[in-house]
Amino acid sequence: MSRAFVKEQDDVPEELPERPVSTNPNFVTARGLALIDAEIDSCRKRLAQGQQAQDKSTIARASRDLRYWTNRRSSAQQVGSLEKPESVAFATRVTIAREDGRKQAFSIVGEDEADPAKGLIAYTSPMARALMGKGKGDVAEVPGGEVEIVELGAIR
Repeated sequence: MSRAFVKEQDDVPEELPERPVSTNPNFVTARGLALIDAEIDSCRKRLAQGQQAQDKSTIARASRDLRYWTNRRSSAQQVGSLEKPESVAFATRVTIAREDGRKQAFSIVGEDEADPAKGLIAYTSPMARALMGKGKGDVAEVPGGEVEIVELGAIR
């Protein structure tokens, strides 16, 4: 069959599903707000590059991501960290001691800035929810067992 009778797939923009937006309040730390702003800037640059190259796939992805991050920026509620927190809350650094003697430290942050491998957990995570409202010396039942809160601090 001649190529003249085949629809050009390159002319069809890629249809991507929208990125799901959490229904939880969009609490962010100062770091989280800066990360959102950086993502918006990155998306704008990728969109401009895609438009210049007439790359429909890049345009579609950058446009979708820009819509997501713009939405997240408009709903962001920055919450500051207390210098000397009395209990676990958003924007708190908490150190726990596990039953086996291991100590772990977590910073409780917004959903978009969470990175468990770096010790940044979303305030909506099961671990954070189990620790919220507890103070130094309190015991909490968390995923993986019982822990004691041994230190509280501000997020830097």
